[in-house]
Amino acid sequence: MAKAAARHILVSTEAQCNDLKQQIADGADFAELAKQHSACPSGRDGGALGTFSPGQMVKEFDDVVFSAPVGVVQGPVKTQFGYHLVEVTHRAD
Repeated sequence: MAKAAARHILVSTEAQCNDLKQQIADGADFAELAKQHSACPSGRDGGALGTFSPGQMVKEFDDVVFSAPVGVVQGPVKTQFGYHLVEVTHRAD
């Protein structure tokens, strides 16, 4: 079964999500931004969610994690929790 590891930043607005994505593109550190801005408890770990299999996360999140290229920040990804920036850090089949 496929497994992936990812990190994310969860915020309440699409505008803030886009702003953080631009900061990362401009060289800001993903983990530092997660610590400062993420509404998810994973923020204190730099947004790291650990390793998981398909179906363990909400569908919108799963769809990105199991299709996006590794190491490329994706988003905004809207879920019932808010807006996420997602980076797949590892994936194996």
